[in-house]
Amino acid sequence: MVTRQRVLAIVSRHWYVLLRSPQRWFDVLIWPLLDTVLFGALGVYVAEAGGAGGKGLAFLLAGILLFHVIFQANISVSVGFLEESWSRNLLNIMTTPLTELEYVLGVALFGLGKLLFGVSVVAVTALGFFSFAATDVGWGLVPIMTILLVIGWAISLFVIGLVLRYGPSADILAWGLLFLVMPLSGVFYPTEALPGVLQPVARLLPTTHLFQAARDVLDGRPLPWGEIGYGAAATVVVVAAGLAFVLHMLRVFRQRGYVTRFS
Repeated sequence: MVTRQRVLAIVSRHWYVLLRSPQRWFDVLIWPLLDTVLFGALGVYVAEAGGAGGKGLAFLLAGILLFHVIFQANISVSVGFLEESWSRNLLNIMTTPLTELEYVLGVALFGLGKLLFGVSVVAVTALGFFSFAATDVGWGLVPIMTILLVIGWAISLFVIGLVLRYGPSADILAWGLLFLVMPLSGVFYPTEALPGVLQPVARLLPTTHLFQAARDVLDGRPLPWGEIGYGAAATVVVVAAGLAFVLHMLRVFRQRGYVTRFS
């Protein structure tokens, strides 16, 4: 027989878990917000720009291609670390002579191979189905992709730090943090398509300037070195912040004995 008290007890149990775990609010609050901003801004761009003079499809496909660079770079390191927690292997790694830098470099190197494969799939699919060649961006693709690769690795440092602090339940942030940056970066549209209150925030991000640089090249303009320069300088700041954050969380992890969450 179903009783109201026992049903409400289960509801209360999950409510208290939600209250005590900030990372669990991501799929309740942040995901719907991101979807609204992303597709709302995309709709505004298509409606007002009329597809950017016939280049709307090229901008969209270039955005997908370049976004996969930062996506694969982030996921390769973030999920590589999460694999150790999911398999209860983190404690074993920490008892070996392996240093944190060696571990990150190993995971990043493996992820680089996954990155090349994933981006190749996107490029071949775009060429075969939509006649869009990645080479249309020209040599400007090289510095743009390189900086995006570093940004992806930097974001993974924040993810690892949060997982060290909150445990395996924070694994949603491996995807969530990146997709928080995605709509603000103007992956498929310029920042002018975003709500006014978000535009100043978007312009601070290095990714915004890199995606804009790619659109400028596709639009037939010279490679905007000013955008590239800002993106590179801001990336240095993001990498430094990511390293400082993950090192701090590692100290907290050891001092407070959070390793028990992974055993």
